[in-house]
Amino acid sequence: MTREICDSIMHHMMKGATVRDLRYRFSEIEARLRQGEEIEIRKRKRVVGRLVPVRPKASAYPDFEARARKIFGAKVLPVTGAELVAWGRSK
Repeated sequence: MTREICDSIMHHMMKGATVRDLRYRFSEIEARLRQGEEIEIRKRKRVVGRLVPVRPKASAYPDFEARARKIFGAKVLPVTGAELVAWGRSK
């Protein structure tokens, strides 16, 4: 008994993949997903699904204004930060 080997080669751009591609070339498809590409899955030329890469959760920025109020309280500087930078550059 001889064992048949899949000899299909993906000649198309990976915007879409067939069920067969998923079965025999998953590592290539996974690499495309890691690069951020969305992939449509087709079976008999009809789209049956879509693989979408996981988007990392956006980390919330800390509340810098609240932090400054906690450190400095209600103090008001006689000059703005932009004025300090301009003064430093003029030296």
